[in-house]
Amino acid sequence: MESLGNKLKTTRENRNETCDEVSFKINVASRYLKALEAEDFSVFPGEVYTLGLMKNYGEYLGLDPKELIKLYRDKKLQEQPMPLELLKPQRQFQIKPLIKVLGVLVLLAFIGGGFYIVTQNIPKFENSMPKLSRKAKNWMVDSLPMEKRLFVNDSFVVPYEGAEYRLILASVGDTVTVTSDGRDAIALSLGVEKFVDVDNDGFSDIKITALDFVKNKPSTGARLLLEFSDSVIANSENANIAQNDSQTVEFAQEATPSTKGNETQVIIFSSPTPYPFTLQVTFQDYTLFRWEILAERNRQGRNEQYFERNKELSIQAQNGVRIGISNAAAAKIQAIGGGRGVPLELGASGEVVVADIHWIKKEENRYHLVLAFLE
Repeated sequence: MESLGNKLKTTRENRNETCDEVSFKINVASRYLKALEAEDFSVFPGEVYTLGLMKNYGEYLGLDPKELIKLYRDKKLQEQPMPLELLKPQRQFQIKPLIKVLGVLVLLAFIGGGFYIVTQNIPKFENSMPKLSRKAKNWMVDSLPMEKRLFVNDSFVVPYEGAEYRLILASVGDTVTVTSDGRDAIALSLGVEKFVDVDNDGFSDIKITALDFVKNKPSTGARLLLEFSDSVIANSENANIAQNDSQTVEFAQEATPSTKGNETQVIIFSSPTPYPFTLQVTFQDYTLFRWEILAERNRQGRNEQYFERNKELSIQAQNGVRIGISNAAAAKIQAIGGGRGVPLELGASGEVVVADIHWIKKEENRYHLVLAFLE
């Protein structure tokens, strides 16, 4: 039969965990875990502590606590010395076989009754052992992406646009809950991405993902991944493009309206040369949205999707994009290029809008990225 210590150690090693890792997760000193695996019960202050720790360790490893306690009892019985008088030969009289059988039955009944009483009255380890208080940690985010295991009340401190924003792990239950400086709580399911608008400008800045956690076990914490959202990445990439351009890029201070034929145009950017740009769309209400990449042979074809509230879409283009929306006020759109973002106004609530955002050559050696409304 497999011994208690070997069963605990083998199960832990099959999970690819060290005693120190398990100790950190269940808040118990690793020397106690090692003592259980070595079946050295002398380090515990009493049997109630031994049984309580054994129960918690077994539950964490997915083992049956009753089976572990039985292995423990069996070992203790084996270690008990045989009374000396039982080793001496009984010469004066012979115990009849029936009396022997009755004696064995009484002994077994006594052991079984005692085992039942002890197991039913074992206090839970978390109540019998004093809990070690743990001070919440604040992890300063120097660069993204950043991956870290957080425990309840731990937080990420994110420097952004000259200010600091705190993302706090509030709870671990069926989902992981993250709060952020008075904003609405974010519920994260395993492997699902959520976006955070840290500076309240209407556009997402940080993407957060729960990579690993055990449901309803806050003591194990949650491994979280922080990344920049697509809009921030596009902003950064286009900034690099602009910096590498030998000619200076000029931006319109505000979107400037102009007209050309039957189109109403709004100038977004002005530059000596056209460059790739991104449309970052954040949906504020339910709407049908269409988009089509212009003048790119390998990206032809119309895309159409019905978007719900709080969904996001990022569209990258070299030359232009044609968009259509069934409710112009349902989407906030930002054009990002050359290291700057410009918000675009499409229209009023309930208004159906079709428009092109594309580069045009305005005059010699000068290009404009324009928003052109189509009739």
